Amino acid sequence: METNTQHFKEQLEQFHGSAQLYQLPLCRTRYTEGVQFLATSANAFWLLTDASVMGKSLMYKSRFITVDFKRYTQAEAERHGYDAVISYSDGNGTVFTEQRYHITDFPLEQIRLFFVDNTLLLPSEY
Repeated sequence: METNTQHFKEQLEQFHGSAQLYQLPLCRTRYTEGVQFLATSANAFWLLTDASVMGKSLMYKSRFITVDFKRYTQAEAERHGYDAVISYSDGNGTVFTEQRYHITDFPLEQIRLFFVDNTLLLPSEY
C-alpha cells in the first residue's frame, strides 16, 4: 500500500497549471485537472463537495482558503474520537473551521487543496 500511496503522490505532483476546468454540478464550483485526477483516482468526489460547500461559506472571511485533510493514526483516532479532519484556514495560521470524519477510506494521510475564486486546485496548480 505504501508503494501505491507514494506513486499516487508523485502523480499528483506532476500537475502544474490547468488547461481545462471542471465544474461540480450541484455547487457550481470549478476545479482543475489535478483535482479531477485526485477525485477520480481516490474515489474522493466527497472531498470536492465538502471543500466546495465549506469554501463557499467562508469566502466572506478570506478570498484564499486552504483545505487541509489529515487522517489520524489509530492511536490518534482513539484519542480524538474520529478518524480524520479537514481544517479550513487562511493559510497563515488562522483556522476558520474544521470538519471531523468518523470513517474515511481516503488513501493519503494528508493533502492540501486551495479554494480561490470559487475554484479548487492543488498547490502545484496555483
